Amino acid sequence: MSEVQITRWWWVRHAPVTEDGGRVYGQSDPLANVSDIASFKALAQVLPRDAVWVASHLRRTHQTAEAVAAHGPGMPSLAVETDLAEQCFGDWQGQVRADVYKNHGLPHKFWLAPARTRPPGKGGESFVEVIERVKRCVDRLSVAHAGRDIVAFAHGGTIRAALAIASACPPEVALSFAIDNLSLTRLDHIDPTGSSTAWRVNGVNYPPRPDYLLNGAAA
Repeated sequence: MSEVQITRWWWVRHAPVTEDGGRVYGQSDPLANVSDIASFKALAQVLPRDAVWVASHLRRTHQTAEAVAAHGPGMPSLAVETDLAEQCFGDWQGQVRADVYKNHGLPHKFWLAPARTRPPGKGGESFVEVIERVKRCVDRLSVAHAGRDIVAFAHGGTIRAALAIASACPPEVALSFAIDNLSLTRLDHIDPTGSSTAWRVNGVNYPPRPDYLLNGAAA
């Protein structure tokens, strides 16, 4: 009987965007604020050393990875995965968030739009569509790096999509997960190359503090 392989996903949400002017940014590309040195040091302390590092193509994830690496043993090669990008909000990107809510009457309390709503305009996608593309990437990387650690620097929507996949919860429920900037979410893909694959949720939205990370997320 072959040994069951566990592929460990370490999801890190990017550092905060503080100069967005209250506007929707989605897949636009603002800079992140990487001044929170204590959080980067905590993440560098707990993230596994021999891991595959991946990030979306948006620079705020790259800035975050670089800031973590600056306080650890250095950064391994960072693979860019466009399927790990934030949800594209189409014509809403660049608009003031309050105006989007006012003009479109969106009822969702936790996210810019309900899970099945596709924003208008070029590239606009629903959260359900985000789940589909994130799943393509996660399934492929879990097989390619079976049995290893994968550190993914991503976005709030992306990590909620990963939680929808791992927990098999409805998209509307996945949107209720709190995913703070620089938080860590730990998911295990069990036997990703076998016939009976499964997921285990180890922890969600761990704050980047050593007492939380070392006593919980590193398990």
